[in-house]
Amino acid sequence: MTTQQGPRRQGRSATGPRTLAEELRARPDDALAALLRSRPDLLNPVPGDLTQLSARLSSRASALRALERLDRFTLQVAEALATAPDGTGLATVRTLLTGPAKVKPHPGATPLTPADRSAVAAELPRAIATLRDRALLWGPDNGLRLVLAVREALAPTAANPGRTGLGPTFAEATAGMSPARLQQLLASAGQPPTPDPVTAVAALTSLLSDRARCTALLATAPEPALRLLERLVWGPPTGTVPDATRPVTAEDAQSPVEWLLARGLLLPTSPGSVVLPRELALHLRGGRTHRTVEPLQPEPAPAAAPRDPQVVDGAAAGQAHTAVKTVEELLDAWGLNPPPTLRAGGLGVRDLKRTAQTLGTTEQQAAFWLELAYTAGLLAPDGEVDECWAPTPAYDGWLQLDTAERWAVLATAWLGATRVPALTGTPDGKGKPRAALGPELDRTLAPSVRRATLALLAELPPGTAATAEELLPALRWQRPLRGGPTGPDGRELRDDLTAWTLAEAELLGITGRGALAAPARALLTAESDPAEVLAPLLPQPLDHVILQPDLTAIAPGPLLTPLAQALALCADIESKGGATVYRFTPASVRRALDAGRTAADLQAFLAQHSRTPVPQPLGYLIEDVARRHGILRVGAASSYLRCDDPSLLGEVLAERRAADLRLRLLAPTVLASQAAPDVLLATLRAMGYAPAAESAEGDVLITRPDTHRTPPRTAPTPVPDGPPAPDDTLLAAAIKAIRAGDRAATASRREAAPDPRRLPRTAAAETLAALQTAVLLGERMWIGYLNAEGIASQRIIDPVKVEGGFVTAFDHHADELRTFALHRITGVAELDE
Repeated sequence: MTTQQGPRRQGRSATGPRTLAEELRARPDDALAALLRSRPDLLNPVPGDLTQLSARLSSRASALRALERLDRFTLQVAEALATAPDGTGLATVRTLLTGPAKVKPHPGATPLTPADRSAVAAELPRAIATLRDRALLWGPDNGLRLVLAVREALAPTAANPGRTGLGPTFAEATAGMSPARLQQLLASAGQPPTPDPVTAVAALTSLLSDRARCTALLATAPEPALRLLERLVWGPPTGTVPDATRPVTAEDAQSPVEWLLARGLLLPTSPGSVVLPRELALHLRGGRTHRTVEPLQPEPAPAAAPRDPQVVDGAAAGQAHTAVKTVEELLDAWGLNPPPTLRAGGLGVRDLKRTAQTLGTTEQQAAFWLELAYTAGLLAPDGEVDECWAPTPAYDGWLQLDTAERWAVLATAWLGATRVPALTGTPDGKGKPRAALGPELDRTLAPSVRRATLALLAELPPGTAATAEELLPALRWQRPLRGGPTGPDGRELRDDLTAWTLAEAELLGITGRGALAAPARALLTAESDPAEVLAPLLPQPLDHVILQPDLTAIAPGPLLTPLAQALALCADIESKGGATVYRFTPASVRRALDAGRTAADLQAFLAQHSRTPVPQPLGYLIEDVARRHGILRVGAASSYLRCDDPSLLGEVLAERRAADLRLRLLAPTVLASQAAPDVLLATLRAMGYAPAAESAEGDVLITRPDTHRTPPRTAPTPVPDGPPAPDDTLLAAAIKAIRAGDRAATASRREAAPDPRRLPRTAAAETLAALQTAVLLGERMWIGYLNAEGIASQRIIDPVKVEGGFVTAFDHHADELRTFALHRITGVAELDE
């Protein structure tokens, strides 16, 4: 079918690619690989050809995800393009960002120095290249075109002025206005009448876009009207006015608002509101789309003076050692007394308080250590009926590593984790406090903010510390659309994550005194092993302690792991710091005996590792507890108590404190109890006895504090922030498949002459891409369409908008603007000249 093309054909550029698919077709494979790597959502599933890829690039969800990854200046370039018509040149974009050189800037705009203008000119090609590489922009430099979904997302409207604060164009704001009213606006603005509404809108748009004529018109405005415009110039561009749609003429205007309405300088958007047209706003702004243009990332300006890098590394290494020992202490304690898991997941408030008391820290810091162990795969629920939290088998393997390697495991897990311990205790959507280790602590933004924060610290001179407030301007510039949800205090999640990152990095030894340490630099760059960098900075572990006559042992520094574990088995930690103090008590000695040690073993162990002789009081304590240990034996009947000394059993039976055990004498050497064996053991020990548990065969049971472990568990997987990045193998295979499909789709075929009586047939992706291209280029299309009754027809349309599964277009058959459902369009074909 042949038809005559009208003025709409002017949208086609004489040079450069005609469609986005054509531009993609001209890209080399490495450029396509870079595109798919930066936007991995395009690969699920792999597009069949480049036409399908271009259609997927135009989807709103994919475009918004790509926009979130842009820095502020690149986003400002895209926003400037969205305010300009399609086919805008590079010089126009630069002028929109900086304003014309000979035009006086608006007083409310940030002044631009010659250096600022040079920076914009220097960074503009980089920003354009970024938009091209990610297929958000296509076309030659003299005819730049945003992808349709990007333009729809960024183009300012009255309801959504965006970051520019601009409103709709004059043509958009007057859509649906009567021809008579348009002629009234022309007359009130001192312009000659025109033959139709299209030329009337074009004449008024030309008036507002012409700096000299618009300035002359505004010179006749009363001062209150100018002040009113000044309030709207930087946005929001809308205001509330009673009866805004009344047809006011220049002769009838009585107020400043009416003066502006009569000349089209304000346009009604509803009966109660008006909007400032985009062309007039740009004129008043001095031609600039943004109040402040930021071509370069702000440089952090730390107030603190740099410290000696060696001091920083030493402080960080000391804290790294403390972090490793804290996690070890925590998991050893939980291996002995595993706390229960809440029904909804997580840890109870009381158990968190007990853990904080055990570690000698705050509940917030205790939550951090718990989440760190959980993230590293060292802690998990055991999966039993009465589920509880316990160390995993991986913890035993972790204990076999040296301190530097253990720290590297923790630091690597923390850097990539989506868990945010600082959210513990904050209210959830229902107002209930979030539990530590609970399911609501994941935030996909956390890993990227951690890496970006540490990367900024790495760019500072060695030894330089910076606060969150000093780093946030640069972080906001890097990803302005990735701030996360805003809290009740008006702060974005990114602001809180930055502060939490710095606090957690100091606890973990990533930083020392606020500055990035050498091991953390190795962790970020992966150029060297962070454990190898940390190892020389750590204090050398000791193989000895100093025993004191007051039943304490002093470790003057960090101990070798086997020595520390053995000492913690027979003594309790009384204080920690530069030197650790252990205290021997009857309960701690009995704990070692329960674990299978004998009095002789303990005496030999202490003599071997003490720089002083074993004090006499400590020797008496060990012998006294060992002499009483195991005389009473507890087993399961419900439970029973057996002893070779009948008088001792009689003493227990006569005890009032044993009434709850409901003891009964079965034989001169055996008592039965209705209590469970563990309850019987605990009660007798509280009464001052030292019973031992025995098996069904009568052997003494050896119990160890570290026997409770979960089944094998994997570390929790971070919540993905979008599709995973494809590897090189997948990229190569995908590009090969796309190229093959594109060759098949574009291969030349000898076909019979088209029958005008048959409906055109095209694939759904090709139909969508062709209609979107027709909207961009202003082309007329021939479509086949099935209505709701199943009746087929052919239509010639001028597509205006493709959105939400529908095509809005001017139907030449019906001679009106209509909406067509995409799924009812059988195919499309371009009309010949």
